[in-house]
Amino acid sequence: MLDPPDYSGSRANCAPAVLTTNPQPELFQTRAHPRHSDLAGIVLAVSGFTCWVFADSIIKIVGRSSLPAYEVIGILGLFVAGFLVAYTLARGEISSLWPKRPRRQLGRSCLDLANNICVVIALRHVPLTLFYILVFMSPALITVLAAIFLREHPGFRKSLAIAIGFAGVVIAVNPFTSSRQGDWIGYAACMVCVSCFSVNMVWSRVLTQTETPESLTIFSGIVMAVVGLGCMLWHAEPLTSRLLVALFLTGAMCATGSICFFLALRHTSASNVSQYHYTQLVTGAIVSFLVFHELPTLWMVLGGSLIVASGLYVAFLASSASRAA
Repeated sequence: MLDPPDYSGSRANCAPAVLTTNPQPELFQTRAHPRHSDLAGIVLAVSGFTCWVFADSIIKIVGRSSLPAYEVIGILGLFVAGFLVAYTLARGEISSLWPKRPRRQLGRSCLDLANNICVVIALRHVPLTLFYILVFMSPALITVLAAIFLREHPGFRKSLAIAIGFAGVVIAVNPFTSSRQGDWIGYAACMVCVSCFSVNMVWSRVLTQTETPESLTIFSGIVMAVVGLGCMLWHAEPLTSRLLVALFLTGAMCATGSICFFLALRHTSASNVSQYHYTQLVTGAIVSFLVFHELPTLWMVLGGSLIVASGLYVAFLASSASRAA
């Protein structure tokens, strides 16, 4: 949920892999925020990605209620915006929330809104581990879009690695069996997530040249709150205290994950951060088993292994290119 723009991966996702395709990691390594420690950056990156897994897990729990997706998104956007305001106030950086190109941000935030609504729907219909496997189709689409619109040619080795990752998604879903996990509503919602998220990430490459990450994140939160709360005027399900606490915790996890992500990019290179995006597959599988008692199938394990291997190889290529430069 509410994965930040592709500065280097999630809802996010929020995301979301997507973190291995940014040609401008230096945007976060300015004189004001020099690189301090690779280890600190790695710890922050893993913490951020884990927070997003927890946020998605709570959303999946909330999804068992009768709350419509727009109500979940509206309240969540309100909490995320509140946390970002509190964070920037505490750091004396409230001016970083102000957008420089609000019209462009509005277009990006609408894509983020559609992505997050479909995340809520998808998590109601597919297991958590399978959800992460499906949304990791985004690297292939981002690469294609970046090649078309940004003239970023990935090269043979990177293209082959991404193709292997896509094959891993197909193997994990195993569409030729009758005993697949999840349903077509969940699959369709994941495809919309991948499409909106990928276009969002490519567009964010342009916006990050003028906009701060805090501004991009809070703008998305505000749009979610306005649209979601506006729809609640038409129809809203009653909120219990338990659901309200759950959404509050989700907002806290989303905001904390974003903050950890931003801080990680100030401590280490984008290629280092990108390698740990795939920890979501592992932590997602653990949470899925412990909380929802969902065991990954053998096909999901095999497909997920291919996805992780291809992603790590792409991150290795990015790291090698960064050192050479």
